[in-house]
Amino acid sequence: MAFSLLIFLLSLCLTSCNQSEVKEPVEYTGPAREVEKMELFYSENDRVKVKMLADKVYEYENGDREFPKGIYLEFYDLTGKLESTLRANEAYYFKKDNQWRGRGKVEVKNVAKNEQLNTEELFWKPAEEKIFTEKFVTIRQEEDVIYGKGLDAKQDMSDYTILQPTGEFAVKE
Repeated sequence: MAFSLLIFLLSLCLTSCNQSEVKEPVEYTGPAREVEKMELFYSENDRVKVKMLADKVYEYENGDREFPKGIYLEFYDLTGKLESTLRANEAYYFKKDNQWRGRGKVEVKNVAKNEQLNTEELFWKPAEEKIFTEKFVTIRQEEDVIYGKGLDAKQDMSDYTILQPTGEFAVKE
């Protein structure tokens, strides 16, 4: 009996000495919230300035937001008239910089001038009411199509500069 007790204690000691690995907990970095079919209105002085539609939104702890299924924005003037629209296949809002990035098929339309901008990536700074990109752009006007690389513009496309323009277009005097 003493011999079996000795073997039992020895085996218990050997198994207790065999420590299992302790794994570090993995910190979750995914979204804190998820919203579907979002419709948001941004207004100032009781006037709607921007309307936003998105099928899916992920919001992170740091305030960033991801729009994996795309985004659609409408911009209104002081009288409430639609000035321009912006559509992108996917978007991301960087809270720290108060800046947006649209990717994929990005399209901006100036309703009043009947112009349309197309590019694969576009940034928007709401505080400055400015859009910009370093990517290839196409601007369709009523009579002309302008191509180029890089763009700086007002968010409603009422004034813009193509950094490296190409193509032929008529110059009005």
